[in-house]
Amino acid sequence: MKSPKNYLALGIAALAAVSGIYWFQSGERKATGPASAVASSVGTAVGVTKELSTGALAAFLVKAERKPLPDIEFADGSGKAVKISQWQGRVVLINLWATWCAPCRKEMPALAELQSKLGSKDFEVVAISIDRKGIEASSAFLKETGADALKLYVEPSSRVLNELQALGLPATVLVDRQGREIGRLLGPAEWNSPEAITLIEAALAEGASG
Repeated sequence: MKSPKNYLALGIAALAAVSGIYWFQSGERKATGPASAVASSVGTAVGVTKELSTGALAAFLVKAERKPLPDIEFADGSGKAVKISQWQGRVVLINLWATWCAPCRKEMPALAELQSKLGSKDFEVVAISIDRKGIEASSAFLKETGADALKLYVEPSSRVLNELQALGLPATVLVDRQGREIGRLLGPAEWNSPEAITLIEAALAEGASG
């Protein structure tokens, strides 16, 4: 038969679970935090889940079923043709933008900061300008907005909008190491936010775990 103290302990544990606050007693180690923070840490461990669509990335839509992305073709800053399949094996954040897009101007520095923080052999922000003015105007835009950390990619025919089924600008698609769409976000977002960092790290952890 449980004592009153045992019932009290169970009650406290249940209350902690409901409120999203957890204590882990291993020696003197203790971790506390709101439910969103717990969800983020779980997401990083198991991969990208819909629970990571929160805060600054509340509009990020995680796909229930991941499908291969079309092998879109565009050009790099020197005019050389490239395909998205060349990034196979890496996590990629594809961003479609244009110099005349006001929300893009606001978002670009955050994308550049994300690239500076997490860019590596495993991850890259691939920001593709669909501006008809081409390479020179798009390059000037990156410098003007302080987004020099991003490599220049262009596709002035706007064909990629249809290929990616993007309904407007900016449009951002997160792609896993197998070339499948993890999810997308239409409109600007704070890609330098803690939520964005957690999302990318969760995508990277998927490949690292197998």
